[in-house]
Amino acid sequence: MTQAPIRRTTPAPSAQPQSAADTLAVPLGTTGEIGDWVLTETIAAGAVTRVYRARPRGASVSPPAYAIKVLQKEWESNPHAVGLIRREAMVGRRVAHPHLIAVLAAGTFSPPYYVVMPLLHGNTLGRWLVQRPRLDPPLAFWIARQTAEALGALHRAGWMHGDVKPENIFVSPDGHVTLLDLGFARRTDGSDRHTAHRLMGTSYYLAPELAARPSRWDIRSDLYSLGVLLFEMLAGQRPFGGTSPCDVLQQHRQSRAPDLRPLAPGLPEDAYVLVRQLLAKEPLRRPTDPAEVVARLVALEIATFTERTLVSGPAR
Repeated sequence: MTQAPIRRTTPAPSAQPQSAADTLAVPLGTTGEIGDWVLTETIAAGAVTRVYRARPRGASVSPPAYAIKVLQKEWESNPHAVGLIRREAMVGRRVAHPHLIAVLAAGTFSPPYYVVMPLLHGNTLGRWLVQRPRLDPPLAFWIARQTAEALGALHRAGWMHGDVKPENIFVSPDGHVTLLDLGFARRTDGSDRHTAHRLMGTSYYLAPELAARPSRWDIRSDLYSLGVLLFEMLAGQRPFGGTSPCDVLQQHRQSRAPDLRPLAPGLPEDAYVLVRQLLAKEPLRRPTDPAEVVARLVALEIATFTERTLVSGPAR
């Protein structure tokens, strides 16, 4: 069945090809309709996709409770971009977990391409870290543990996430974590290794083996990214920085991570051990299963429970 095109209820932008900057400059009030959904407000915009607040057609009285990610029109003929949103739809509908974004419906057979998700309230961890670079240890362990639980659900279903970073971790006002963006997910059984994969992920959080050979991966690559994230939350800085993505990737491959102790003194001993193991260059030296990481993070939460403060996210 052919999908219905988006019908806009505000003037459409210029029909000329848009750069990323042009896309971001489109007014965030643009609304319209797609399939059986009414788009009421743009809540995020990027170079490839746009996310709308939405409600089902015919439910005009109820407040919007859904978010719809739509592939930008100029990317509809790009096989890689279409493949990402199709993979997000497939993984999000096959793997369900309280800490993993759910895909409730999707249109991926013909343009316009889109996925329907619950509307989340809160902010990304990336936004938190901009305003509050170092988190209290109990909060850092709590966020990392919930993220590891989401990775565990993917692992049990035969997937890895492929792009664990603060911008893909959404934290609600009460501290509930949801892992977002499943477009970079990959099979861990090797069944899609014959597929041409670009170097995916974000350089600051990319595992060394992915920087060296993008076709070599398993769940331990995600656990390395989680280790970078945990180091950053505890130390207030990433373990590796540089003047270019290539410089950062080279450090992931060749440089030893800084010692966490002087950057975050007074933590339980296993916090230092766990971060060091997660950041091991060789995957064989890392934990092999997210469940092990979850158990150790739970123990760290318990050990630091008396230091826990009220969750306070960034200002909007």
